Amino acid sequence: MTGITRRGAIAGLGAAGATIATPVWAQSGRPQKFSTDELVNSGHQFFGAISRGLAQVIEAATKRWGQPNAYVLGQEASGAFVAGARYGEGAMYTRNAGDRKVYWQGPSLGFDAGADGDRTMMLVYNLPAVESIFRRFGGINGSAYLVGGFGFTALTADDIVVVPIRSGIGARLGVNLGYLKFTPQSTWNPF
Repeated sequence: MTGITRRGAIAGLGAAGATIATPVWAQSGRPQKFSTDELVNSGHQFFGAISRGLAQVIEAATKRWGQPNAYVLGQEASGAFVAGARYGEGAMYTRNAGDRKVYWQGPSLGFDAGADGDRTMMLVYNLPAVESIFRRFGGINGSAYLVGGFGFTALTADDIVVVPIRSGIGARLGVNLGYLKFTPQSTWNPF
């Protein structure tokens, strides 16, 4: 082999090794969008018996904001008496940028009292990169249920929209203003 051919072979092997060593979630690029049917099927598996209501909520969200390019499946707990806090954890799924463990927490303030535990599906719109989820998303939330409930709201930051769809148990009544902060590790600090 000549020196040029060896350098080319070594560079080719180095590039192949770097490609193999790069984790899927570290790949750059905008995640591709999910179809409504894919979201409904994933939600059916996750939520189970309440899937008819889930399909209606997903259809309403996609009519308003289009097709999401990521979604989160997880669990959360919250409680409030005027001031409140919410904590959750789950996995964020993208079509082409990998999956990622995420945690969320956030404070709220308003005319709100009660506690609940929920299974949560969050539709994420206009996510430019996987790491862009790690920020605060603010909005208004309302709850009215005894024993159990189902509903959704929308939170925004810049052009990114996160639509949490919750189904859970507890007793909750009220309206509050707050935010969710997504982090790569769990924390008890809601701020």
